[in-house]
Amino acid sequence: MLNLFDQYLPLVVFAGVAAFIAAALLIAPFLVAFKSPDPEKLSAYECGFNAFDDARMKFDVRFYLVALLFIVFDLEVAFLFPWAIAFRTIGDLGFWSMIIFLGILTVGFIYEWKKGALEWD
Repeated sequence: MLNLFDQYLPLVVFAGVAAFIAAALLIAPFLVAFKSPDPEKLSAYECGFNAFDDARMKFDVRFYLVALLFIVFDLEVAFLFPWAIAFRTIGDLGFWSMIIFLGILTVGFIYEWKKGALEWD
């Protein structure tokens, strides 16, 4: 029985320290936070509308358009990483496939730019 206790004592100590740190990190913000934020903190920052309005308010379509454009071009970068890692082994077909892919995305980007989708009035 003593041998079993010696084997699990480090695990119990580790779990106890982790629980203490977790509890401290959960309680500390309530103790040190300001209770009355200034009006600048409650003002509209990046979203363009007041923070405490109705949750069912209508959004401008430009918010959705910017989000979709970000996702499209973020996925482009996600496809570039594996291609760059396997660049030496994929040969000419892999190289030209990616060039065509990037060309299609570039044409799409130019189209969006010309249509004014990237302008924020």
